[in-house]
Amino acid sequence: MTKSDSGKDLTLRIAQQPAADELLARSPLAALIGMLLDQQVPMEWAFTGPYTLAERMGSDDLDAAEIAAYGPDAFTALFTTRPALHRYPGSMARRVQQLCQYLVTEYGGDASAVWRDAGTGEELLRRLNDLPGFGTQKAQIFLALLGKQFGVRPTGWRAAAGAYGEDGSRRSVADITGPESLAEVRAYKQEAKAAAKAAKAAKATKTADATEPVKAAKATKTAKAARTAKGSPKAKG
Repeated sequence: MTKSDSGKDLTLRIAQQPAADELLARSPLAALIGMLLDQQVPMEWAFTGPYTLAERMGSDDLDAAEIAAYGPDAFTALFTTRPALHRYPGSMARRVQQLCQYLVTEYGGDASAVWRDAGTGEELLRRLNDLPGFGTQKAQIFLALLGKQFGVRPTGWRAAAGAYGEDGSRRSVADITGPESLAEVRAYKQEAKAAAKAAKAAKATKTADATEPVKAAKATKTAKAARTAKGSPKAKG
């Protein structure tokens, strides 16, 4: 158990695996890498990845400088060795190295420096959004995770995190504190995905309905032109 930035004891239950969660709680780099891996795989798989990676590197923690300097092929092998660390182990290995190389260049290899002296939520969001592999949504989710569970709360952090920063929400990994909340977040994601799929289908149907009269008119015009070209009685009249 470690301390959050607010000085309180910090216990995470994101990976749903005690050793993996303990690493996430004490290692800023592990938390960042877990967030990076959190796409197209179950959340607990993504956030167990840093612990598995540390094991395969023969360490109880992760070091940005070591990862940045690792031979690309050898580092990819750490991800592809069964069981693979991700659904797309090769591409994610490259992204993790790119992230660590950026941290070394911009922050001296100290992942926590990304948020340590951020004065506002907007500033922190910009810093997170600049990280390789972090788009706006991923940056907002991690910002919400920092605020809700790590006690990193610069002025305006909830607003900068958008809907993910809402108190009591169940939208993302930022809200996972155990099996029950994990199930609630997963249900929300499934509902959101279904709603997006339905909206896409409805839009496609609306577009098809709108273009049908145009297609019919074009077909009529084409048929009429064909009859005229053939010298039909109607055309001669």
